[in-house]
Amino acid sequence: MTHTDSLSEALRAISVSIEPIEEELKPHLDTVLVSLLEKKKDAAVEIARSGILPTLAQALASKSSLSCQVALVVAEMAREAAVREPCIEAGLVKVLLPHLNSNNQEMLLNTGRAIGRICFDNSHQQDLLVQSGVIPRLVSIMKEYPENDPLVNVCLLALCNLADMDLARESLEEQDVAGVLTFQLKRAPDAERRHVILEILGALGESDALKLQFAESGVPEALSAMIWDLQGGSDPHDLCSIKIASNLIVSLLLGDESMQRCFGEGSGVVYQDVLSWLQSSNTQLQLSGALAIANFARNDSNCVKMLDLGVVPHILTLLEQHVDEGDVSVQHAGLSALRNLAIPATNKVRMLEDGVTERIKTLLRSDMPPVQFKLLGTLRMMVDGQQEAALVLGRDAVLLARVMEWCEAKDHAGVRGEASRLLAAFIRHSRSPEVVQAVSTADGVRHLISMATSEHVIMQDEALVALAIATAIDLESMKDVFVEAKLLPVLKKILEDPVGAVEVQFSALGLICSLANSGVMKEELNSVNIRESLRKLTEHSSSKLASQASSLLLVLGDTS
Repeated sequence: MTHTDSLSEALRAISVSIEPIEEELKPHLDTVLVSLLEKKKDAAVEIARSGILPTLAQALASKSSLSCQVALVVAEMAREAAVREPCIEAGLVKVLLPHLNSNNQEMLLNTGRAIGRICFDNSHQQDLLVQSGVIPRLVSIMKEYPENDPLVNVCLLALCNLADMDLARESLEEQDVAGVLTFQLKRAPDAERRHVILEILGALGESDALKLQFAESGVPEALSAMIWDLQGGSDPHDLCSIKIASNLIVSLLLGDESMQRCFGEGSGVVYQDVLSWLQSSNTQLQLSGALAIANFARNDSNCVKMLDLGVVPHILTLLEQHVDEGDVSVQHAGLSALRNLAIPATNKVRMLEDGVTERIKTLLRSDMPPVQFKLLGTLRMMVDGQQEAALVLGRDAVLLARVMEWCEAKDHAGVRGEASRLLAAFIRHSRSPEVVQAVSTADGVRHLISMATSEHVIMQDEALVALAIATAIDLESMKDVFVEAKLLPVLKKILEDPVGAVEVQFSALGLICSLANSGVMKEELNSVNIRESLRKLTEHSSSKLASQASSLLLVLGDTS
């Protein structure tokens, strides 16, 4: 009898069994299993079409001594995508699920593989699995049999397929999944197992509750230790593990509580390891290190502590390594870290004394818009509230020339906007005639006027305040450019905007008040009929705005 004949006979015998008798079924199941294990062509499809699936379901439901063998048959069949739907229709998933509570490890392995393969890439079935309570059981199995690698692998793959589901994450919040995954990560025999665990951690780390559980259970420390062990090699699988793990640590630091635990007042293991990443030769670790520092620098207390501990020189050295032909992402992340560290006023003073602005100015030659954007924002943060810094940088001809170029960056609105905001910041925070003169000489005033027409309220307001300060300091040298750049029509439009922000209109009035001190500019104001716009504002719902408009009318000689 050929193999095909013996399989057909076995299938007929199984399919006609009304009440499965174990002794009679076993040899036929053996034949079916041999066909599947030998990977005979189309064997799985033939078996599914033969009509034996209800009999297999019945055998599993009765929890007979054949259940383990039947589960193995189903698991081998379900390797073929074409038989998965028939398996579901025959109710095999439903009768397999109770066997996940078995204390027989072989039964657990066969059952896990069968369910995993049948439900692979089937979101509806996966939903049903989670609703049936499979998540806690998967965690329990790994706790009970942590050294059984095939069984652990089945549970990990199942979790990996389910971890993106909100219901699964909620279920895992009640389990010690962090401890289980950390243990398995430490004993992972190969990169493939590592990557599955890292993928699960990444998906679960989207939950704030699990972020905190991970931090409390030592997940970041375990990831950091793994990175430490893998550093220095060139194996692409190890480098991939380093990349995934370091990105994951950065992600876990987005949670405030988990970040604070990892920081540990500057003595946390993870924070210390992150500092070493900044000095690594691995570009991925440099990037993750800079991003992690930016995440740690989310509150003033941490920022001050990190400055005390000397993090800034490490970041500056890293940035300088990447100035020419360097990695744009690393530069961007390093500047983000510096910008966050410069937010507390005390840090600004210390960073300026340490020459930070001089060192980051080396990045002025960068031709990469993301770096330009972040550099401008960092410099703006450095001069915020710092008169001396604004005075020094605002008179720097080389810096101003580069900022002027970026004010005209046609292909990058973000760079253009940040460049204009930096000009405004120089004037607002220095209030210096020398800075006003330097910005005017560099042809920066027209960019401030253009900034006043921005769609962003904060940018409009900053531009108008800077122009008002510049006007109060040195109106004579600016009259011509104001006329050429059509400042007055811009102001008139701002005043007449029915949905304009009150603070912007108030700043516009402040600028008009400064302009009115010049006889020439007063004539120009009257020529665009600014008084008509002011009269309308005297009826504004903001009493402060209405009162200022009335006062200005008197200054402009309107006594009506």
